[in-house]
Amino acid sequence: MAKKKQSEVIDLEKRKKHSQRHMTVGSMIFFLIFLYMAFYVYAYVTRDKVQFYEVSEGSIVEDREYTGIILREESVYRTENAGYINYYIREGKRASVGASVYSLDESGRVEQFLQESEAGTAKLTDEDLNALKKQLTSFSLSYDDGNFSQVEDAKYSLEAAMMEYVSFSVMEEAAEAMSQAGINFHQIRADKAGVVSYVVDQYTGADGETHSYSDLTPSALTAAAFDRSGYSRTQAKSGDLVEQNAPVYKNITSDKWSLVFPMGEKELADYGGKKQLHVTFPGYDLELTGAFTVVTGADGNTYGQLDFAKYMVQFESERFLTFEVSADTTTGLKIPKTSVTQKQFFLIPEDYLTKGGDSSSDGFMKETYSEQDGSISILFVPTTLYDLKDGYYYIDVSGKSGITAGDYLVKPGSTERFQVGQTASLDGVYNINKGYTVFRQVEILSSNDEYYLINKGTSYGLSVYDHIVLDASTVSEGTIIYQ
Repeated sequence: MAKKKQSEVIDLEKRKKHSQRHMTVGSMIFFLIFLYMAFYVYAYVTRDKVQFYEVSEGSIVEDREYTGIILREESVYRTENAGYINYYIREGKRASVGASVYSLDESGRVEQFLQESEAGTAKLTDEDLNALKKQLTSFSLSYDDGNFSQVEDAKYSLEAAMMEYVSFSVMEEAAEAMSQAGINFHQIRADKAGVVSYVVDQYTGADGETHSYSDLTPSALTAAAFDRSGYSRTQAKSGDLVEQNAPVYKNITSDKWSLVFPMGEKELADYGGKKQLHVTFPGYDLELTGAFTVVTGADGNTYGQLDFAKYMVQFESERFLTFEVSADTTTGLKIPKTSVTQKQFFLIPEDYLTKGGDSSSDGFMKETYSEQDGSISILFVPTTLYDLKDGYYYIDVSGKSGITAGDYLVKPGSTERFQVGQTASLDGVYNINKGYTVFRQVEILSSNDEYYLINKGTSYGLSVYDHIVLDASTVSEGTIIYQ
């Protein structure tokens, strides 16, 4: 019995040791699997994930804003004598030949008579109030924080307009009474028919001298004419005392007017070949199409000139005018700028393209040389084509296609040969529809700050709903994409 018990104890100890060895091996295997999974999860979490963009149809309209100066047929009239001035025609109204524009009172008795008589009190008509409201609305819509001088100009214009409206009605009522009272004053009449404006402006030229805009022509333009710091304007009001030879009004004799603005290289490239431009005027609810020409100023700079035949009266008191050029709406495929990159390609004449004898694959016939005897044979090399432009196919320069620099290609049905070597670059993106990056060329039509608009019908290009890499700088061709 003692031997049997001893044998059982030995077997039990052996089983315990065997079980312990199995547990140790199993634990090690489980631990290794755990480490592998932890590493895989860590690598997946920390790996840079490539962001993609789904190609969609779209359009880009880029309206560019400019500020130009208005040129028109206008003449400035000055006083022959000093005196108190009173106007008879309202700002922006037409005067016929011989119509009274203003009167000049050298004695000052007209102003005194108006103050002492009941004629000195007058009310604004509904038409006058509507005109003032329209002027205020236009100012509020076109106001720019960066050009605070507009506030002073608007205040001055409103004040002058209100005084003129009152003065016109007063003078009409008091003219006969003053004549009976023996008050003499000079009436100045229009020598030409036209629109009357009491805003007379000028600028300081590069020579330091003062120049009138009324004498300015497009060919005489210089950058100084656009400099607001050297700009000044006067606008006399009824009742003001004016000096001899002071500018008191201008007569605009034509409805034709021009809007001239500085042009840079981009504008010259975009507008240089156009005969007309469609423009809008913020704050005026107005769109016009003007005849367009490019002119060279006296300073050698390039300027754009827009000519119009109507709506001159809308801007008769303005010299600087902000406008937007409406660009043609372009449609196509819309992609982010960050997705576009460039890649080098070999250029192969299109006449060298052929198809394989036993397949429909596109490719080229390449000369190969035997290592044993140097004999020449012709081998068909299937090749991926990236673009056809100006008679040349674009193929990969990496050599993966089997064609490298220095290889000779044979023209089908001819003995002509072409040595591979000439290269050129293409704009393109990385398509990831297949799970890895494939370069696809793009033809850019237009752009804004964030997007390119590309041609929709480009061969070897993109289609709607294709997925492309959002940032092309993060990958290279053939990169496997993990999502």
